[in-house]
Amino acid sequence: MAENTQVATFNTQLSYYTNRYVDLMERDLTSRGMEFDSYSKDCVVAAMGSIFQMVHESGVSFEAINGSNLKFILSKVAALKLNANAQPRECYFQIRNVNIAAKGQKPQWEKKIEFAIEGDGNDALVSRYGVDVAKVFPYWKVREGDKYIPPRHKGVEITPPEWEESGVGKVVRIVYPIQYKDGHIEYLSCERADVLKNLAAHIKNNLQNETFGICADRYKATDSQKAQIEEKKKEIMKKVADIGELEAIIDCEELRPYISPSYYETQSRESMIIRKMRNNIMKSIPKRWDNPVQAYEYNMMDATYREVQEEIEQNANAEEFIPDKPAAIEEQPKQPTVAEVVKTAEKEPVPAAEPVETEIPSFMSQEEM
Repeated sequence: MAENTQVATFNTQLSYYTNRYVDLMERDLTSRGMEFDSYSKDCVVAAMGSIFQMVHESGVSFEAINGSNLKFILSKVAALKLNANAQPRECYFQIRNVNIAAKGQKPQWEKKIEFAIEGDGNDALVSRYGVDVAKVFPYWKVREGDKYIPPRHKGVEITPPEWEESGVGKVVRIVYPIQYKDGHIEYLSCERADVLKNLAAHIKNNLQNETFGICADRYKATDSQKAQIEEKKKEIMKKVADIGELEAIIDCEELRPYISPSYYETQSRESMIIRKMRNNIMKSIPKRWDNPVQAYEYNMMDATYREVQEEIEQNANAEEFIPDKPAAIEEQPKQPTVAEVVKTAEKEPVPAAEPVETEIPSFMSQEEM
């Protein structure tokens, strides 16, 4: 009986907040000159369900989440039309502790949601917004034991590649056949070795907050300590360059502390490398957005941020939300919580065309006081 009550409360809370944020997104996108259509709404609803479930399972009260941050994330989801309920899913979320205190001040931690595009999300974006793209065919996973003859060029004419599958060995190449509106097909590929540059960028980013025990806090480091830290970082990146081979870097014990387990754990290593090859291809295809809002939301997703977040996927051993020892640090001014954002939204005048909710669920009455 108690379990049924908890489930009912969970569903009621989810429905309440979803309705509030759907209204917020509709007003936000409409005010920016973009249509908030039924699929945009579906994507926001899917994102809210995924985020709410994630926060609930972490043991954190949803009201404690940074409300402005959540609105910012949902705005991207709505504008880009990325569906967390798609199979395979097109985007995913995670929760982190973030230090919002000014430099030199006592740490002040806040819960925020982070968002990243999955490999299939990039496929969806290219299918909808790729310049002159008519169709994205399923990608080929070319393995070591396969017979593969790459496309040959004779002037502007292209001979299609030939591929005989064996199903044996590691995936050494990803090939995307892309059909364009004039009817011609291009075969875009990425080699396994090309993921080396993704791994190097990943390691460099993971070194950002590293102090190597030289000091407790990089923000409080002296000039001498900063120089020592920087020198150590250069040594590590030089080692990456000297090794110069993807598998060898992943297996290097000295570099292991700065590499996500997604790269070296048996259950995720191959899928991580495949995803990197796919992303390298799809991100390189130029896109023509329907409106400036989509272009802005996509371009505001920092490239380094996207790169790092993708490393986390399929990593069962990583802890994305660590209350006692936060995984990421950044400095930002104090932002309102979800409860405060919702309360502010409820005070805003509602257009006559929209139905006005006359009753707030009883479980919210205590929180809103």
